[in-house]
Amino acid sequence: MDRAEILRYMRTSSSITDENVLALADRAADAIENGTEPKTLYRIFDCDVSGDTVVIGKAAFKSSRLADNLRGCKRAVVFGATLGTACDRLINQASATDVAFAMALQAAAACRIEEVCDALEEKIIREHSVTLRQRYSPGYFDLDISEQKKVFDLIEITKRIGITLTDTFEMIPTKSVTAIIGIDL
Repeated sequence: MDRAEILRYMRTSSSITDENVLALADRAADAIENGTEPKTLYRIFDCDVSGDTVVIGKAAFKSSRLADNLRGCKRAVVFGATLGTACDRLINQASATDVAFAMALQAAAACRIEEVCDALEEKIIREHSVTLRQRYSPGYFDLDISEQKKVFDLIEITKRIGITLTDTFEMIPTKSVTAIIGIDL
């Protein structure tokens, strides 16, 4: 994992020289790297954009920003990624005994899930010889967080990689991401 990114998530300068902070970031990176097993899945669907509505598979998403992002795309990727329940367990255990380490774990986990998402995008590009647009997730801008349910249904995320959704549309495990990505023609 990129130490500078972990430090950024910790809201610390990447040029910091404090050995204690650097050691904490490295310890957290090791714990997340060795204590989690990322899981991912994706599916490619036909998509259609009309006004501020995007239809992907059988789901209609109302969002002018998502529509702008996908305008011109005939297909879209819907994906999910998670670091799993072990990540939540690590963070929760540290929260009870070492708040600084728990904060560093949160930062390392945020960095790691982004790496997992980036790697999944690279895999999709490589396997399908496509160009992808920027990923877009429920809860960003005007795509309501409640639209998360449609993403879950489209790719059967709970059944396939074990991410669940709360009544308030938060994902468990917490270090999980879903996204929609347009495929350029």
